[in-house]
Amino acid sequence: MTGDPTGLHRVLAPAGVLPQAADRLDTSPQLAPDEVRVDVSRLNLDAASFRQLHEKHGGDGGAIRAEVLDIISTRGKMHNPVTGSGGMLTGKVAEVGPESPLGLRVGDEVTTLVSLTLTPLVITDGLRGWDGRSEQVPCSGYAILFGRSIAAVLPSDLPTPLALAVMDVCGAPALTARVVKGYAGRGIAPTVCVVGGAGKSGSLSLAAAADAGAGHTIAVVPSEAEVDLLADKRLAGVTVRADARDPVHLSREVGRAGGPADVTVVCVDVPGCEGGAILSTQQGGTIVFFSMATSFTAAALGAEGLASDVTMIIGNGYVPGHAEYALGLLRSHAGVRALFESRLKRETAG
Repeated sequence: MTGDPTGLHRVLAPAGVLPQAADRLDTSPQLAPDEVRVDVSRLNLDAASFRQLHEKHGGDGGAIRAEVLDIISTRGKMHNPVTGSGGMLTGKVAEVGPESPLGLRVGDEVTTLVSLTLTPLVITDGLRGWDGRSEQVPCSGYAILFGRSIAAVLPSDLPTPLALAVMDVCGAPALTARVVKGYAGRGIAPTVCVVGGAGKSGSLSLAAAADAGAGHTIAVVPSEAEVDLLADKRLAGVTVRADARDPVHLSREVGRAGGPADVTVVCVDVPGCEGGAILSTQQGGTIVFFSMATSFTAAALGAEGLASDVTMIIGNGYVPGHAEYALGLLRSHAGVRALFESRLKRETAG
């Protein structure tokens, strides 16, 4: 097989698009010279995709499992056609092409740091070890990495499910830190508001904001249970309960908590949060959208309609060094680690 580092040679339809935009990918195990084949042991579905599937099927694990299998077999990748998102995977390197630039070796336990929406994937066990009720999916199969894919060797000091959960969202804290450091470099200790602060990406973003020099942090959560959770873990300066889809209520509560924010980070996995983020951010501020449920049309036109002079950033999931940075936050912030471990325990129990 003749390869292309972007994976263009794996696109079956439509012709001429990159793998992420493709309807179907070639999942042949035969490698191009710069490709790597990974024996997959676990998938991590992204939060927006899993929520959509869970709501569609009313929590019926069997139906969720069947649809995930159908998506993968039909498209040659895990690419939810409704949310447009996928997730990531872990596994063991089975074969490395002679021209692969990824620095991986056969036998390495790795996690991919690129989306399943562009990763050729085959499942061979029918997902029989998964009950369909959690984002993490034990499985057997294989995946193909391209020359421009990104993967990291799993750390030896952390359980695989925990490391995977962190690496799934590692772009969020790294970019949050970069934005906050930009303010700090101008002598500003910014107020940072994280919408969805009790989630995986949200909790890491709160830790990253504090680590990078935020003067004040505000976490927005939807329930009193999560208010108490963040207070117990001491991850935010102030935690407020608000429906992120109610722009007036959200901006009012953020204002009472010390806003409007210089930096607002949106980490929720539900649609309709664009207006509230805009109203909660002061003129000249920055909004970082990490949720795959974000409508970027609504964000752009909403800011225009509100005469809001804000810089809006799409969190694309990749910042150099993002995996190492996120794992470092987990190791150094006991509250973040406890939150991740409790979440994984609930998922396993459920």
